[in-house]
Amino acid sequence: MKKALLGLLLLAAAGANAQDAVSYQTPPKEIADLLLAKPTPGVNIDSKAEWMLLMERNSYPSVEELAMPELRVAGLRINPNNFAPSRQSFINNFTLRNIRTGKSFPVTGLPVPLLAGGVSWSPDESKIMFTQTTQKSVDLYMIDVATHKAVKYNKKPLNVVLGGGFGGGGVTWLDNNTVIYRVTTASAAMAPARPLSPKGPTIQQNLGKAAPSVTYQDLIKSPYDEQLFGFYATSQLVQNKGGIETPIGKPAIYSTVSLSPDKKYMMVRTLRRPFSYLVTSSGFPSTVTITDLTGKVVKTLAELPSAEGTPSGNDNTQNIARGFDWRDDEPATVTWAFPLDSGLIKNKMTYHDVVYALSAPFTGVQKELFRTQYRFRGISWGDATFALVTEGLRSAQINRTDVYNPSTGKLEKLFDRSQTDAYSNPGAPVTTKNKYGRNVILTLDGGTKLLMNNPVGSSPNGDLPFLAKYDLKTGKNDIIWRSAAGTFESITDVIDPVKLTVLTRKESQTMVPNYFIRELSAPVSEKAITDFKNPYPQLEGITKQKISYKRADGVDLTGDLYLPKGYNKDRDGRLPVVIWAYPREFNSAADAAQIRGSQDRFTTIAWSSPIFWVTQGYAILDNAEMPIVAKEGKKPNDTFVEQLQLNAEAAINKLVDLGVGDRNRVAVGGHSYGAFMTANLLAHTNLFKAGIARSGAYNRTLTPFGFQNEDRTYWQEPKLYYEMSPFSYADKIKTPILLIHGDSDDNTGTYPINSERLFSAIKGFGGTVRFVFLPYEAHSYRGKENLLHMLWEQNQWLEKYVKNAAPAKAPSGTN
Repeated sequence: MKKALLGLLLLAAAGANAQDAVSYQTPPKEIADLLLAKPTPGVNIDSKAEWMLLMERNSYPSVEELAMPELRVAGLRINPNNFAPSRQSFINNFTLRNIRTGKSFPVTGLPVPLLAGGVSWSPDESKIMFTQTTQKSVDLYMIDVATHKAVKYNKKPLNVVLGGGFGGGGVTWLDNNTVIYRVTTASAAMAPARPLSPKGPTIQQNLGKAAPSVTYQDLIKSPYDEQLFGFYATSQLVQNKGGIETPIGKPAIYSTVSLSPDKKYMMVRTLRRPFSYLVTSSGFPSTVTITDLTGKVVKTLAELPSAEGTPSGNDNTQNIARGFDWRDDEPATVTWAFPLDSGLIKNKMTYHDVVYALSAPFTGVQKELFRTQYRFRGISWGDATFALVTEGLRSAQINRTDVYNPSTGKLEKLFDRSQTDAYSNPGAPVTTKNKYGRNVILTLDGGTKLLMNNPVGSSPNGDLPFLAKYDLKTGKNDIIWRSAAGTFESITDVIDPVKLTVLTRKESQTMVPNYFIRELSAPVSEKAITDFKNPYPQLEGITKQKISYKRADGVDLTGDLYLPKGYNKDRDGRLPVVIWAYPREFNSAADAAQIRGSQDRFTTIAWSSPIFWVTQGYAILDNAEMPIVAKEGKKPNDTFVEQLQLNAEAAINKLVDLGVGDRNRVAVGGHSYGAFMTANLLAHTNLFKAGIARSGAYNRTLTPFGFQNEDRTYWQEPKLYYEMSPFSYADKIKTPILLIHGDSDDNTGTYPINSERLFSAIKGFGGTVRFVFLPYEAHSYRGKENLLHMLWEQNQWLEKYVKNAAPAKAPSGTN
């Protein structure tokens, strides 16, 4: 198998008419070691901060693992042998640690190899449930915290095709000894066989109804696909009490299943035919019902149509009920929203949405709770007199938070803020468990204040997480604790809101992220509960600095500058540069200018990072801000290319002014929309020596109903779509560009054909281009051999066209 896989990597040879079949290569040892460093374990702590579950993961699966059977249908990628998603990241080991004593205990009884996920504590936190995935099945295991022993819990294999996590229709605790989950109804061997020949052609039609469609991948394409989806998505709900499985209702295609707070009812969404060929399974026709715990239907809430008719536009919605949810502070009350504007935000209305409720026994008439001026987004419940409602407009980048009194029905605006204004973010309300075991908003000081946790804490001094008390009457957010300068410390959980006992994660440039229990009330104290070591000794001694600079039109920008270990600009001179970025749209120049990130965070390396090349003598400008700002009444993308150039020029000028960057040896790169940015910069500027574009979309006519935050269609703005597409200017791309794409890209819009066609176009005009097609890779890459080879390709490209680039020719008439 491995030998066969090696031949699948096809690289387009520069200047050749054919493709080269090459074996996998590996980058320099420093880069390979960084990629393959074992990740720091994950941490899961009970609410009393008594027990901590440490979860270890391996670095990356092999390409051979990625090559296992896979069915792509209805927007899903399924392993047809085990009724589970085909590509997952698993936990490979568990350890329990008693926080009070510091003693660690290996969990016994774990299956080998361990491929775990879906970790969840029982309501009394005496047990931990997790899923175990094999090539033939998905099973449930339960860990007894006191004995540190794991045992298999299910009898029938689970079906997690439409969700396998705990809650929301995956696996749900009913009580400390009872869970509800979905099991398979047939063996994989009973899957429908592909017919030798079809019964006829596959036909789709539309009879005059507008049905704009996003460019989804892996859709149903034939009647046989419909059969496959129906087979693999059908499951049986069961209740497992003490190891005994009892069926609930009949087999169906269960999309979501959620328990009422009093655990007497279930809200169930099931999918039904006809299955769509234009949208994914989440948009198939569905029925939303309330059932009892035996599966008997108590109330049918809605018969929802296919999402095919959803109007295009960021704030538009179908003219149907949506957002069905349970009210967390009542035994069994369901809520949902309905548009008052027929789903079209352009319709001028005082209120655009209305929210209804219906309580058990669900025989009465729905009750109107309130109406929202923007598009309703959700409710965070507190108690009978307090809740927070969120509404907003994506097109206007506006978020609003309202205070709602369920007893009086009064809804009042608490605050408006731009969703791109990070500085104004007050944080999220700290929650507490109520008598139903549901998380509800915690109020302090007689219900007048909230405890707000902001784990980012953006500020003009960089990110500084904080905990604050928010006064509901005055709107003032009094910070009672903030991360100290020189470190990045965020609160991951508030253990005791009265004593202000919190769990934090602290790091710095030289301090590996570790977890602490802090007492914030005077005197402040802390106790380390983990002692993780540096997985990247190769990076010790490199420097990181958050740099600020201004582009020509006055917009302030920032980026994270990494310099090699021991580098001295006076002694070592200017360095070759790699600039890595991802554009973002802003309606406000002030928001675009805000400082994001922190120079005090520990440097970690993901497969997608450019930081690898700081070990090879490059200056790296990572997270280089590339804002696209609305100007003079126009939309951001109306001046997209112009602003990209301003951003890039400002970044290069700053590095040159600092004395660390060589203007004549600069590369630019990015992934996805960052790849789109890269190709545009090479098409319209001569600022760079080379570019690296991974998994991008280069022809916007392939996403005609919008992309990113652009909600105008191709037919409304054909010129915009043309001018924003680097494919339109392939004849201008003369700077060497390395195109990389996974041959199984699953992201909306970034079909592999984008890279294939751009390569062919650049090649056709005699440009310098190389195209690397990675086997079995989706939009995010995972296979170890593929990742090592990708890093080798990027390193070769940078060495040849940037670090060792021929000196720029002096203009005629100069010395």
